[in-house]
Amino acid sequence: MFKSKTASEIYLPFIVFLLLILSGCKNNTNFNEDLIIEKKVDSLLNLMTLNEKIGQMSQVRHFADMNSDDDIATKFIGSVIHTQGPNPGKDALEWQNRFKALQEKALSTRLGIPLLFGVDAVHGQNTFQGATIFPHNIGLGATQNTTLVKKAAQITALEVQATGFNWTFSPCVAIPFNEKWGRVYEAFSENTALTTKMAKASIEGLQGNLKDSLTVMATAKHFIGDGATDFGVEGGNTSLSMKEVAEKLLPPYKAAVKAKVGAIMVSFNSLKGISMHAHNVLVNDTLKKNLGFDGVVISDWKGYSRFGKIDIINAGVDMVMAVDGDLDVFQNGLKDAVKNNLVTMDRINDAVKRILRQKFRLGLFKNPYPTPSLISKIGSLNHRNKAKQAVRESLVLLKNNNNTLPIHKNLKKIVVVGEHANNTGLQSGGWTMFWQGTGENYKGATTILEGIKNNTIADVIYDKEATENHFDADIAIIVVGETPYAEMFGDITDGKGDRKLTLSKKHQKYIAKYTEKGVKTVVILISGRPLVTTKQINSSDAFIAAWLPGSEGDGVAEVLFGDYDFKGKLPHSWPKSVEDFNGKYGVNFWDKSKKPLFDFGFGLTYKNN
Repeated sequence: MFKSKTASEIYLPFIVFLLLILSGCKNNTNFNEDLIIEKKVDSLLNLMTLNEKIGQMSQVRHFADMNSDDDIATKFIGSVIHTQGPNPGKDALEWQNRFKALQEKALSTRLGIPLLFGVDAVHGQNTFQGATIFPHNIGLGATQNTTLVKKAAQITALEVQATGFNWTFSPCVAIPFNEKWGRVYEAFSENTALTTKMAKASIEGLQGNLKDSLTVMATAKHFIGDGATDFGVEGGNTSLSMKEVAEKLLPPYKAAVKAKVGAIMVSFNSLKGISMHAHNVLVNDTLKKNLGFDGVVISDWKGYSRFGKIDIINAGVDMVMAVDGDLDVFQNGLKDAVKNNLVTMDRINDAVKRILRQKFRLGLFKNPYPTPSLISKIGSLNHRNKAKQAVRESLVLLKNNNNTLPIHKNLKKIVVVGEHANNTGLQSGGWTMFWQGTGENYKGATTILEGIKNNTIADVIYDKEATENHFDADIAIIVVGETPYAEMFGDITDGKGDRKLTLSKKHQKYIAKYTEKGVKTVVILISGRPLVTTKQINSSDAFIAAWLPGSEGDGVAEVLFGDYDFKGKLPHSWPKSVEDFNGKYGVNFWDKSKKPLFDFGFGLTYKNN
């Protein structure tokens, strides 16, 4: 029998709605905007075909993966990535115009849904010659300065926008357990609390107000356990318990979600044998449901074909890097899976809603094109000065016997040794101009040697490979370290490859040549991780961990000569010997059975030698 509603029942929904609005006066604007965006997303979703939805879930390279640019429209592509390969143009305007042309293809479709343009800008807009390149995250972690990290992220976002992008695949919020891992430098620290603070600052700096033309969508990566694999193997197995994952690895992601990070990238690694790309419990249940993440979960490179195809979609991956031949495999495979009830339309709709939501939040439906007026700000003096500050604050002084540092500016003769002293590519590491970095100087950067020459009246002699004998020098500055690498190419595997936990024999000889002659010696280590350098630290008069400082090498010299004091503190425990790495993990913050040479947080200053 039909029962008529009472007045209170009729008006209750309206009363609840009104109370929701009035209860958060402070957040009224955000509440209303979110509500409007959700309505727009739902309206647009209702108009979309299955092909259009799957298209939105597809990400391709701008120079490959398509038969022609027309595929943007005919295959309804949702996102374009720039990575290793041909550049979009000769200068920033050509980069913008290339992406504008692709955006016009997307906007020509029936529904006119704009593209997301993504790039791995992990320490500045590191794919563009002339951009400001900041220290890698390991160096930023050494600063412990969240205000500085936020500002560096803001500058990165502006220069990323200026080159035509609206999305960056950063920050990496991994917690490295083993220095053998080839991506240690992409992470801020082995310490969960420090990483969590830095992740929040970086995301807030990158994203700001997403509608602002000076900000971009950030990506927390790689979810989860990427740095905690057994023996430090990139993409290997992480054997931590769920309790350890929750306590040690999850907090930065909680902070990222709270900071409204736009995207989270899943990792190559597995967790106790289950691929993270297909880990339903951690992606769907933990990240999306329990943490309340409402952004885009994106796969890593070729994630669809490598990690289980439709399994990764069912586990919660919303957008797929459909690269290296994966585009048709992914689109056709997912379409068939939906038709055969292997993937539900609810799962497809959830993925597409998340993608559309971020496009509306970014304001791309109103302002889909990059802004030419930003180009002049790329690599500006203000930006470089902030990067130079980051270099100065990232330096960690491990030893300073008899006040060897600061160096007097009026010395007669200084000898500088090592190829790293005069090469901006070597001092910047991987993900600089190219995926694996470069061994060449790049535009707009300054070397450590240039900085030394600019900070002293002494006769500065550069002996690149220690082939000369300058034993009459007042001081020898020896700059040594690793050559650039990225991802698995940086892994250290016992007995395999050239990479070691120690300095190369060549670089050890640079140091020994001068220390054995009694010349006062300062060693500057350029590396993406702590190395076993116990002998070299003991033999030198001063030893500095300079990490991978980026484009502003002169920032190192400003501290050497005392214009600024050392501020950096170790973001990682420093190993004593290679024997520290005999087990699954290296010497780190949690393993109390191994005594490091220097503890996490160690760092001398001129005031406290």
